[in-house]
Amino acid sequence: MFLEGHRAPDFSLQGSDGKVHTLKDYSDKILVLFFYPRDNTPGCTAEAVGFSKLQPLFEQLGAVLVGVSKDSMKSHDKFIADFKIPFTLLSDPTAAVMTAYGAYGEKDQYGKTVVGSIRSTVVIAPDGTVIKHWPKIPKASEHPDKVLDFFKMLAKGR
Repeated sequence: MFLEGHRAPDFSLQGSDGKVHTLKDYSDKILVLFFYPRDNTPGCTAEAVGFSKLQPLFEQLGAVLVGVSKDSMKSHDKFIADFKIPFTLLSDPTAAVMTAYGAYGEKDQYGKTVVGSIRSTVVIAPDGTVIKHWPKIPKASEHPDKVLDFFKMLAKGR
């Protein structure tokens, strides 16, 4: 599934800030929605910490970071506390939203086909259009820098 140029699927998910979040809530912002498999695992922690360190730069470039996984709010709360995550994490326990974004489904894991969470990221414009989609992220620790590079390139084009 490749979403660039298409309308982002709507969502309504509970956030770590105690609020229910929808796509419409971000209609005046550029949204970086990153999907990750699981709180407190090495790759997911590296990715979330990387985004955390870069958050001020994303804010300067007009972007809001939001993470999404199947984890419970209790798990998100611990993850946020343990690693000082400064942005909202959304819980998608049924993986319905993740599936709509191509972030849940069949994937290759250690040479076997399994069904699960797929690390991916979308950048959504204020009008709800996906302007960038990374459908599969091979190196979680390097990904936040790649997303920031995309934003810097976007800023130059303005």
